[in-house]
Amino acid sequence: METHREVLQAMASFVEEQLTWLKPTNESWQPSDMLPDLTADTWRESVQQLRERAAGLSDELLVVLVGDTITEEALPSYQTMTNRHPGLTDETGASGDPWARWTRGWTAEENRHGELLSRYLYLSGRVNMRAVELTTQHLIGNGFDPKTANDPYRGLVYTSFQERATRISHGNVAKVANQGGDALLGKMCNLVAGDEARHEEAYKSFVKKLFELDPRGTLVAFAQMMKTKVTMPARLMSDGIERDLFSRFSVVAQRIGVYTARDYADIIEHLVTYWQVPGMSGLSGDAAQAQDYLCGLAAHYQRFAERVEARPARQPRAPLSWIFDRSV
Repeated sequence: METHREVLQAMASFVEEQLTWLKPTNESWQPSDMLPDLTADTWRESVQQLRERAAGLSDELLVVLVGDTITEEALPSYQTMTNRHPGLTDETGASGDPWARWTRGWTAEENRHGELLSRYLYLSGRVNMRAVELTTQHLIGNGFDPKTANDPYRGLVYTSFQERATRISHGNVAKVANQGGDALLGKMCNLVAGDEARHEEAYKSFVKKLFELDPRGTLVAFAQMMKTKVTMPARLMSDGIERDLFSRFSVVAQRIGVYTARDYADIIEHLVTYWQVPGMSGLSGDAAQAQDYLCGLAAHYQRFAERVEARPARQPRAPLSWIFDRSV
């Protein structure tokens, strides 16, 4: 098989089988299932209860929740990114190709996440929604470059990593929310994390199949993706005033343990193990070099995590528009 596109097209029947990772639409949860029913006579009481629970959440958790929400709301950029990769492209926008159906189905499931969390934030009254909405618009306008060089192999490695990262982040927000007394937010974030977990398994299975069909090319692509580092989707977020909001968001997420450098290292170790990189044999040249690099990478990042663990607590606090310029 001469090109990545040919390998991906040879996977069509396999991808068709993986469409079962997507839930039937009529069986899927929807944002309105979780939030107060504004058509009910008791809507005022329901909204008041939501606001009372949200009142106990820390500013740090709110900042992380806003950052996660904006990341989910920027979904159009991520589907555009996928469509740039040869072999994964939805040629017509409504193609029956299994890859196209996967991408649209994945996008449709992901679309609910931003809607759910954004509505919750609006009803909570705890954040400056205009600043949040401005940040979402800026992020989509600024774009998203995952540094995959439009290589579909790297794109699938990236998405495998990113789905696991978002599962961890939403799951940890759920834990902190429950500890803060907001069981509804905890339930919502766990639902989102559950979607991310299914999507993670699907993307990992795609890459596992690539390893079967093109082990050398997939191994080299995996190493190349990790050498450029996994850039988070919301890296270019801005509220129009502060251009490097992602760094602020990232520091707060690390401070409260939602997503840390140690998580980054753990994801690398998981993927290297899941795709059985250490056990690959008969490699030479750039493939052997890629194997050596990947097998030592998690330990490298674990050492890095140990060195930087205390940094977030030492970072100076500053006002943030999302929470009405309170300092975090």
